[in-house]
Amino acid sequence: MHKLKIILASTREGRKGPAVAEWITAVAQADARFDTELVDLKVVNLPFLDEPNHPRLQQYTHAHTKAWSAKVDSADAFIFVMPEYNYGYSAPLKNAIDFVFREWNNKPVGLVSYGGVSGGLRAVHLLKPVLTAIQLTVAGEVPIPFFQNFIGEDGVFKPNEVLEKAAPRMLDGIAKWAEVLGPMRVS
Repeated sequence: MHKLKIILASTREGRKGPAVAEWITAVAQADARFDTELVDLKVVNLPFLDEPNHPRLQQYTHAHTKAWSAKVDSADAFIFVMPEYNYGYSAPLKNAIDFVFREWNNKPVGLVSYGGVSGGLRAVHLLKPVLTAIQLTVAGEVPIPFFQNFIGEDGVFKPNEVLEKAAPRMLDGIAKWAEVLGPMRVS
């Protein structure tokens, strides 16, 4: 069973990301291949990167960094649930990525992006070079255009047929890449 961390990248007041994150978390929890945990960056509440040493050295001085390092390191795979802000990804996601380095290496990531007409794909496009630099392998994408149309008055995200098919395909990719990359992480 692969340890899957689903990271919610929106931290702003009034955010709608939790509805999207709860949906994809429920889909992943129903998949017996994964031990799933939702990690909300608003709850993690990392300060702006404040470590004196380069993350590749893993010489962390702050308790919040050590806790974040342990959380990321314990995962076999990730899903980033990410909004698109001004054609880009969120600053809290970039900050969370930059806090650690080796902990991300040789693991797959699925990208659930949401926004307006592009469904967050412009943010995904900008994020991919960063993911390459930290040695994460993109294993699938689920863009959600006009995501607010899928959130009911009850605040629950209700996917359409396209999204219901796309999410399991992304999980298939994550599971396959987790198998391939797993041996590369053994020291």
